[in-house]
Amino acid sequence: MPPEELRRMMRTLGYRTQNDLAAAIGVSRSTVSLWLEGRVGVPRPVAMLLRMLVQAQRRAF
Repeated sequence: MPPEELRRMMRTLGYRTQNDLAAAIGVSRSTVSLWLEGRVGVPRPVAMLLRMLVQAQRRAF
């Protein structure tokens, strides 16, 4: 998952800060920072979880 997609998903899901996302998925803020900088890839299970949450949110409306 590219950093731009992660940012877009964060906005869609209402996570305003790296801390918000980190707390929601159980990782450190520095891990989220590495993902957003593109220095480390988002693990596949995390990417799948975020995509599922976005899909679920779209279906709710």
